[in-house]
Amino acid sequence: MHEIGVREVVQFAGFTFNWETLVMTWITMAIVLLIAVLATRNLQMVPQGWQNVVEAIVVWLHEQIDATMGKNGRFLAPFVVSLFMFLLVSNWLGLIPKMASPTNDLNTTLGLALLVIVMVHGLGLYMKGGHYIAHFFQPTPVFVIINAIEEVAKPITLAFRLFGNILAGEILIIILLQLMPIWMPIPSVIWLAFSIFIGGVQAFIFTMLSMAYLANAVKSEEEG
Repeated sequence: MHEIGVREVVQFAGFTFNWETLVMTWITMAIVLLIAVLATRNLQMVPQGWQNVVEAIVVWLHEQIDATMGKNGRFLAPFVVSLFMFLLVSNWLGLIPKMASPTNDLNTTLGLALLVIVMVHGLGLYMKGGHYIAHFFQPTPVFVIINAIEEVAKPITLAFRLFGNILAGEILIIILLQLMPIWMPIPSVIWLAFSIFIGGVQAFIFTMLSMAYLANAVKSEEEG
């Protein structure tokens, strides 16, 4: 039986690693790469199969990038598409018996959130220089304290929102599977379908919030 919250750890070079999370993360990456290969191995003018699915996702995300970050954010499209696909597969992986979502581990969600925030500030300094730093002191210098607290809160809220929703979904599925008799699968199937929906929604929310944060760094003042 899979135990939520109980993880096999290994020690290496003085560090502790969650072995299950590492394995599930590599499986997730392998699935995303496999989908990319299936979608691009036989490209056609009229897309079919995996090409059709992936192209629909890419076109939709490109539209969101243009609407959120403007033309300056188009170079981030590969990152945004990869992030969404990783989150989507990762969130759904835990719905398979004996497997766990990498995103039900706070280490994963916090790592992704910190990656986004580091990119925000790095791109902001690179693309806007002193103007990016100056916006933390607006409308008055005293607001730098509030803005600093907000920046600290961003990765925390990003990480805990995704982690909490995915963990709760997996816990409830396990409870339903244990409580429901084998001849009463309907409640479990309904919750499974709902969890698939929630996994997609959480991937969408995390990606959209990431784009909104990145927009502060890359969007030009004329577009803003």
